[in-house]
Amino acid sequence: MPCTTILVGKLASYDGSTMIARNDDSGAGSFTPKKFVVIHPEDQPRHYKSVISHVEIDLPDNPMRYSAVPNALKGEGVWGAAGVNAANVAITATETITSNERVLGADPLVVYKPAEKEDFLNDAMGSGDIATKKEENKSAKAAKKEGKRAQSLKKTAKKEEVVSKELAETPGGIGEEDIVTLVLPYIRSAREGVERLGSLLEKYGTYEMNGIAFSDVNEIWWLETIGGHHWIAKRVPDDAYVMMPNQFGIQLFDLADALGAAENHMCSKDLKEFIEKNHLDLYNPVDYYGIDEEEVSDEAKEAYDGLIDARLAFGSHDDADHVYNTPRAWYMGRYFNPNTFKWEGADADYRPDSDDIPWCLVPEKKITVEDVKYILSSHFQGTKYDPYAKYGRGGMTGAYRSIGVNRTDFMALLQLRPYAAEGFRAVEWICFCSNVFNAAVPFYPNVDKMPEYLSNTGKEVSTDNFYWNCKLIAALADASYGKSLNHIERYQLAVQSKGHEIINKYDAILAEKFGIDKKKKSSSSKVKKNSKIEKLSTAVENGSSEITQLLERANEEMAAVLKEKTAELLNKVLFEASNGMKNQYARSDA
Repeated sequence: MPCTTILVGKLASYDGSTMIARNDDSGAGSFTPKKFVVIHPEDQPRHYKSVISHVEIDLPDNPMRYSAVPNALKGEGVWGAAGVNAANVAITATETITSNERVLGADPLVVYKPAEKEDFLNDAMGSGDIATKKEENKSAKAAKKEGKRAQSLKKTAKKEEVVSKELAETPGGIGEEDIVTLVLPYIRSAREGVERLGSLLEKYGTYEMNGIAFSDVNEIWWLETIGGHHWIAKRVPDDAYVMMPNQFGIQLFDLADALGAAENHMCSKDLKEFIEKNHLDLYNPVDYYGIDEEEVSDEAKEAYDGLIDARLAFGSHDDADHVYNTPRAWYMGRYFNPNTFKWEGADADYRPDSDDIPWCLVPEKKITVEDVKYILSSHFQGTKYDPYAKYGRGGMTGAYRSIGVNRTDFMALLQLRPYAAEGFRAVEWICFCSNVFNAAVPFYPNVDKMPEYLSNTGKEVSTDNFYWNCKLIAALADASYGKSLNHIERYQLAVQSKGHEIINKYDAILAEKFGIDKKKKSSSSKVKKNSKIEKLSTAVENGSSEITQLLERANEEMAAVLKEKTAELLNKVLFEASNGMKNQYARSDA
């Protein structure tokens, strides 16, 4: 999917949580209705077949329950997109990324080939010789030149007939449709997520280029596919955030670590040989840092041994990136690090078309849920590129692809909180449709079902569910942006404030009920173990009705508030859009 991702390490976040978030955007000119659901172990397939690629995979018999945001309509498979499992491991999958000709030529994508028929010439004389029609025609032409032999072939041809032979289909690899279903129910850490997906990629391959994030309470890992069967993954530094538009992102990558201790890097088993054989390493640390080679010590050169610039080796650097991808990374960096670098002007460190914008940075302040929501809703506010601005200069208004676009299907922010017990550690913040006009709403994912208001999305437009309400609001507010913006901002403040209030309320109820100290700890400390916490954790993973009822009550309370506030907003933006119609007239009847 043409998406945007942000990953926030636990020391970079406001409360010590790991946070991974992604806008899931449909392709140009299309929209994909989504729903927010829970998948139970008994509903998880044991034998999986992809709708798009037809690949078939046997799955383990011990899946966990997990949340997902699949397609609401049938036809193209599951597309689970994002979720948290019962072990508090999260995934967002996938961010479509880029590659280059050298990589794809060396390891082609594994694309599905449907079954097809081919005509053959069947020898009815019993000689066993089978030739294609093309070969038969060639033989006939040759025979005409041979006089008597031509007459013989003509007689033989009367006893031959053309038959069709069906060639079996060739399954493709795995892709975005499949990944959540194949991986999330079976992993108990972010690292395990990388390992499982990596093994599937090596065995079955993939038909597209993707980036996938995994998180647990301690770590975030980012995996990027390379060609059909290769991949790399890097651990997000705890004190940093990652900016990912639809482009290969990882820069410096330590192959020695990946193929050795794998502390902060992992990769496919033969990646080193793959790079060497196909001459993919373009990284020159001397040139990269603009240093005179004579000034670099032997010790420094040795320190660079095993490092590659993965973005240079495996990514793209074309004109399309400079209007579609790099401007989004530029705006994210500009927002979180406004003073670290110069972002504008002739002497800027980074411009919207810069290919070397860092994959990750240490933010100038701690990052909140609201920061993530804002940046994933952004449309270059405060710059001459804002499509809604009236102050654009030189025709640059709307020149670049915004982060918050009309075809966003949903955004999920997966927050894993170290100060909460395992039973209610995870919070999943959900937005539907264009983020410019919606609000982020928190729900506990460790439940048996999600509120109907978020899970009943259907094909027909309806104000009975959150998705279609959001779609209507976005279309109306976009058409009346100047008049509706205040309504949108007040709605976002009201809904997101209530979200924090409800989560705080039920966190306290659960903490009191199970004797847990709710006092927030630093991200480096771990929740103190006691028998009640362990009882709670085990009960939640096994689906204890008492705990589930509390979490579901919180979710239903949040959904009720959301439904009320969303209906009020729809009324207001409909009024504003109606008053802005082209056939309006100022004079009323006397």
